[in-house]
Amino acid sequence: MSHIAVIPARYASVRFPGKALAVVGGRPLVQHVWERARLLTTVERVLVATDDDRIAAAVRGFGGTVVMTRPDHPSGTDRVAEAMRGQAAELVVNLQGDEPVFDVKAVDELVRLMASDPTIEMGTLAHPIQSDAEFADATGPNKVVLDQAGFALYFSRSPIPYRRQPGLVTPLRHIGIYVFRTPFLQRFAALPPTPLERTETLEQLRALEHGVRIRVLVTPHASLGVDTPADLERLAAHLGMEE
Repeated sequence: MSHIAVIPARYASVRFPGKALAVVGGRPLVQHVWERARLLTTVERVLVATDDDRIAAAVRGFGGTVVMTRPDHPSGTDRVAEAMRGQAAELVVNLQGDEPVFDVKAVDELVRLMASDPTIEMGTLAHPIQSDAEFADATGPNKVVLDQAGFALYFSRSPIPYRRQPGLVTPLRHIGIYVFRTPFLQRFAALPPTPLERTETLEQLRALEHGVRIRVLVTPHASLGVDTPADLERLAAHLGMEE
């Protein structure tokens, strides 16, 4: 069976409305993500899931495939799940519509790992945290701690693990890209939010609270998300360095 990558893209972002269409280097942000997704060697199709006609028109304009979804989804994963109903695929790569420089090789490696082991229903990425300030920032990206087999023990916005003895564990920042086995994606989206998920506002905790193991692949490459207009300048500088 095939593998499909889906990019959820909505217009009504709380901190940055319309960011999917924000122009960087002459192209909208969603196009940068789509072009990156097209570099994946393990997926046969790339879809953009949106509820907005403006985003849909932009995607069709650069040659992408659009799936229209409901406007009331609480998360990108729910939007991806709706877009995948009726699609035939073994694995679904749930990308982020605001992270256009993700590690392509790491995502491909995670897909291959999951394709080779049907017992893994969900996987994601992480990378080593670079500074004490990033580790201590409870308002920034969330952190993850792993077991000895590379599966997530817990995700948190708080700095974990508490380092009473520094140097034993490398702190990891979670990268919000997921690979789902298709049947599990639909089950996951149908589950009600769980107490830890609601406490931390981290949807992946829903899987852990239901006893589902999440395989975490660690990459040395950090991602670069766009949450505010100021992040566009950092992205433009990064893309300029890549060219």
